[in-house]
Amino acid sequence: MANYDNQQARYGTHAASVPAIDEGLRAHMLRVYNYMLMGLALTGVFALGTFNLSFSDAPTAYALGNGLYLTDIGYALFGSPLRWVIMLAPLGMVFFLSFRVQKMSVSAAQMTFWAFAALLGVSLSSIFAVYTATSITQVFFISAATFGAMSLWGYTTKRDLTQMGSFLMMGLIGVIIAMVVNIFLASSALAFAISVIGVLIFVGLTAYDTQKIKEMYSVSDDGTVAGRKAIMGALALYLDFINIFLFLLQLFGDRR
Repeated sequence: MANYDNQQARYGTHAASVPAIDEGLRAHMLRVYNYMLMGLALTGVFALGTFNLSFSDAPTAYALGNGLYLTDIGYALFGSPLRWVIMLAPLGMVFFLSFRVQKMSVSAAQMTFWAFAALLGVSLSSIFAVYTATSITQVFFISAATFGAMSLWGYTTKRDLTQMGSFLMMGLIGVIIAMVVNIFLASSALAFAISVIGVLIFVGLTAYDTQKIKEMYSVSDDGTVAGRKAIMGALALYLDFINIFLFLLQLFGDRR
């Protein structure tokens, strides 16, 4: 009888813990998505703001040849050596956050993520000078729908996506090499292939990263560990979304 009571107590405790784990996981994923969405919003604000400050329809000394002109601020950002800082700084901050996050406080990691999102927005402001606002908006919503569907699948699927993730990472390395090669070849056919493959890779990585974020959650994590995991999860999904958006924009965006 005592054994039965002990088993019943043990099973009852386990059953009670399941809702707690589910509730904690939902809160963790919501935190990840909130960080990601705030990062995307910050990127959008800085991209549009930088474009308005840097480009003008009114003639200036810095003509771009498509009806747009660089302002003095725009020339300083995109016509001087500072453009290399704007291009490379976000990449450097990704590596910095990835390697140092375990030694950073949650607030410092948050600030680094926000700074990265803002800098990337400055870097991406030039897409408004290349593509029409309508096509940017359309591609953004297509990207959001694609990302949302794949993230939901990654969260709910019972299939282990580890092998798929490893395959996709190898494919990503191949795409990066092809992009570097195409800088010198300037092949439109290769650029089209890179864009198609890039979309497929980051669509798959969205599902893989979502599942990995879910599996990394632990109910025993303290506030600091959970906060770091949420920020790194948001960074991974943010990068997936941005790359889906940029590759789709190259495929379907209407140029000015």
